[in-house]
Amino acid sequence: MTGLKDRIKARIETEGPLSVAQYMSVCLGDPDAGYYMTREPFGTAGDFVTAPEVSQMFGELVGAACLSAWQALGEPAEFQLVELGPGRGTLMSDLLRMAALRPAFVNAARLNLVETSQRLRDMQSAALRRGPLKPQFHDRFQDVPDGPLILVANEFFDALPIHQFVKTEHGWQERQIGLSQHGELIFGVGTARLPDDAVPAGLSTAPDGTIFETQPAANAIAEEIGRRIADSGGAALFIDYGYLKTAAGDTLQALYRHAYDDVLAHPGEADLTAHVNFEALAAAAVRAGARALAPLTQGEFLLRSGLLERAGALGAGKTHSEQEAIRDAVERLAAPDQMGDLFKVLAVTNSGNSFPPFDSAS
Repeated sequence: MTGLKDRIKARIETEGPLSVAQYMSVCLGDPDAGYYMTREPFGTAGDFVTAPEVSQMFGELVGAACLSAWQALGEPAEFQLVELGPGRGTLMSDLLRMAALRPAFVNAARLNLVETSQRLRDMQSAALRRGPLKPQFHDRFQDVPDGPLILVANEFFDALPIHQFVKTEHGWQERQIGLSQHGELIFGVGTARLPDDAVPAGLSTAPDGTIFETQPAANAIAEEIGRRIADSGGAALFIDYGYLKTAAGDTLQALYRHAYDDVLAHPGEADLTAHVNFEALAAAAVRAGARALAPLTQGEFLLRSGLLERAGALGAGKTHSEQEAIRDAVERLAAPDQMGDLFKVLAVTNSGNSFPPFDSAS
């Protein structure tokens, strides 16, 4: 049993059951034992591999999209280049290497990384030490300086706390974590209810036991980003795994040593995530006055951005084994049965600005 698990149990005994959102917050962000505060989650030594770790091509093509967004903004002489949850700094390092081909872009950029973990900040600083820009770190997006904005968030929203509600004969009641008679963590249902006007019409006849998730933390950040873009100009790319239309389902999951795990088994030692509701993210940004473009799958986004062409250039003159590794990376990033369809890409802009390779508004 972990020390954090003991502390969670003691808290429940003293204060009562925790919501799913409270449980996620503690497991991921506890200063002494939270997963992102103490663990190495990324890469083969961690619990999962993100797209930037699969191949440099991912960050380079995201960088090309950011360069296109800057050009669509009229190439402002100064703008805020922002990444939310930068991981080990791999994506931004690859992005800046590509962007350095346009010195004016780099000269105009002010690099801002939103990261709460000091351990990860140290890793990000090391990854970017030889790059063209020195990052400024922030605990919150709200602390990013004013001005035109180009923002990237890759696998950021999936780790934000969600709420779960269970359909019962009394309505949609909040799912909670409490203690069994033997003192073990278990799921249960509390008295808090989801207001009727917050339940999508399509779920009004859902059978008892159905789970519906809400993501107020993610939506609040998307709305704040949308407001900044509407007020100051800019663009944002949200890249994550999730679904395009609001629907019922339990997507809360734990990853522990590269395998799925019981969500309640290893608090602080396992990564906890939930699928992102892209329809809700887009609606939040639009409420703030921004424009949300029709989402693409990650495969569509990368292929439209020139993934195959970049792979060909990267593999030119390489050994057969190196070319095979590049082909494997393309498959992993873009194939429908790998990351290509599960991951979605949402672009948010201010009114009137295009954002290749997106070509229609939602």
